[in-house]
Amino acid sequence: MQDRRKFGPLGWNILYEFATGDLDMCTQQLNLFLTDYEAIPWAVLQFLEAEINYGGRVTDDKDRRLLNTLVKTYTCPEVLEKSYKFSESGLYYSPECEVHEEFLDFIRTFPLSPGPEAFGLHDNADITCAQNETFDLMADLLQCQPKSASGGGDRDQEILNLANDILKRIPAKLDLITAQEKYPTDYHESMNTVLTQELIRFNNMLKVINSTLKNLNKAVKGIVAMSAELDSIGTALFNNSVPGIWANKAYPSLKPLAPWLIDLEKRIEFINIWIADGHPNSYWISGFFFPPAFLTGALQNFARKNQYAIDRVTFEHVFRDDITKETAEKPADGVIVYGVYMEACRWDYDSHLIADPNPKELFSECPLIWLKPVYERAPPDPTTIYEAPLYKTLVRAGTLSTTGHSTNFVMMVEVPSDKPQAFWIKRASALFCALKY
Repeated sequence: MQDRRKFGPLGWNILYEFATGDLDMCTQQLNLFLTDYEAIPWAVLQFLEAEINYGGRVTDDKDRRLLNTLVKTYTCPEVLEKSYKFSESGLYYSPECEVHEEFLDFIRTFPLSPGPEAFGLHDNADITCAQNETFDLMADLLQCQPKSASGGGDRDQEILNLANDILKRIPAKLDLITAQEKYPTDYHESMNTVLTQELIRFNNMLKVINSTLKNLNKAVKGIVAMSAELDSIGTALFNNSVPGIWANKAYPSLKPLAPWLIDLEKRIEFINIWIADGHPNSYWISGFFFPPAFLTGALQNFARKNQYAIDRVTFEHVFRDDITKETAEKPADGVIVYGVYMEACRWDYDSHLIADPNPKELFSECPLIWLKPVYERAPPDPTTIYEAPLYKTLVRAGTLSTTGHSTNFVMMVEVPSDKPQAFWIKRASALFCALKY
């Protein structure tokens, strides 16, 4: 439980402070039930460990799912069998020892630095862990650099050049009036409302970006006073990071400033093409400011078309690896989405199933997904799918907003699989709308 924390979001969505007392309580309860009961109450032990002792600290529902999976790996009837292994390599197992010293000798054979497979993770997790440590170190060093001239250059002039470049690249606002005239509110087409809401959100962000850059331009030139807020924006631009005041008005993103601006330009282009050419055949789900509204709109269209209660309509996830975003045709019901990435897994185009990632391939593109609305859908066979969480960013953790939606989690996606769900849960396999770069 404790050592998974070093892998960051791959280990746990939230870094919990598991204590020695949690382990001690589990040990005492295990001793009690083994001593005083003839039959081992596995279900009771699992519940106490996963929901009470350790689970009392866990607040994220995806982490709770992982915790239950880990507990059932070590507290289960199979652990009494000689052939049962705790990891794929077979290095970790329950030995047939009888005295204390024999157990210690067995434990000394373990590697001093356990590999990711000891925790159920793929070997790529070590690379991700090392990268995260490096990025954090470099970010801290960047914050320590002096604000004076760097490398013989003029800091103020560099900030001015950056501000002017961004003002040229990013429009002052998007054409909301034309969009409202072309796509008025329609009971049978909720996507019109989704588009309008997206434009309002983008315009609010663009207004802040443009106004702050113009004020920064004046402050650097000495026309207006340099406030602490403007100074922090200039420092962020100089350090190639997104200013905090922009991030507060923007969609969640972990990208540095340069790729963040490229991403923003692509999102604006996606919206402008939508306005000019009509509702697309396939949607870039990563380009939405607020994806839950888009998903609700797709469900509303289906429910209103067939006069169904919307709370009984859910999505079936059909992976379309036979088409691209250019060749996709608009389905009769639902929407086709693209722009999703996979971490700790990949899509096998031969077997049409989820598979282990290739060595050193940390992320891979997910095929197009047809979100097909179904009325009163029967639950799928859990042995044929993996319920993968779809997040906006690689941080994974999120907080509930005033709308009742998470600031980061989007939805669960049912990915076809031939392996048990526990395998992918321990792998921390997930889908994402955007990467760091």
